[in-house]
Amino acid sequence: MTAGFAAGSGFLVAISLIAAIGAQNAFVLRQGIRREHVLAVVATCALSDAVLIAAGVGGFGLVSGAVPWLADVMLWGGVAFLVVYGAMRFRAAWRGGEALMPAAGGAAPLGKVLATCLVLTWANPHVYLDTVVLLGSISAQYAPHGLSFGIGAAMGSLVFFSALGFGARLLGPVFARPRAWVVLEVVVGCTMWAIAAKLALTA
Repeated sequence: MTAGFAAGSGFLVAISLIAAIGAQNAFVLRQGIRREHVLAVVATCALSDAVLIAAGVGGFGLVSGAVPWLADVMLWGGVAFLVVYGAMRFRAAWRGGEALMPAAGGAAPLGKVLATCLVLTWANPHVYLDTVVLLGSISAQYAPHGLSFGIGAAMGSLVFFSALGFGARLLGPVFARPRAWVVLEVVVGCTMWAIAAKLALTA
């Protein structure tokens, strides 16, 4: 086994895990379509994943075993946030398409957008499961090239979020119609609540 093979495996495994529809991905897609602070959002998601992947590859996945209550705190905190964020999206849809058009008013403040992005990333238990636990565990199989595996996984995250955020612009003509924005907000809201329900029911 070579370092290149380990890196390639990390790249593919990371994309396969991150590609699942979730709160973070839905947010990146929405920002990409609105063309609001896309680079900052993509960078925040990719950097956050890189930190978590490094923690997993470095063996910090063992922390959950040493601190049993941490998993529950992360779980229910994530559920609460997803419920609230989903409700916000339904409220936005209820206001109508005009309130959701990219050109309607100024863009959301960068600080607010990044704060939401960070919470959706760091308060989401699935992110820890995918990056710290799963990727951390899989990286052990590529010893002594665990570092290469981690670098490949981080690159996979960067490529995925870049494609999702900047590729969303291709959907611009579709979302030039107010009705399409209403549908998107409803879909995002349903996604948030579905994830929250799944987390709560499997707790």
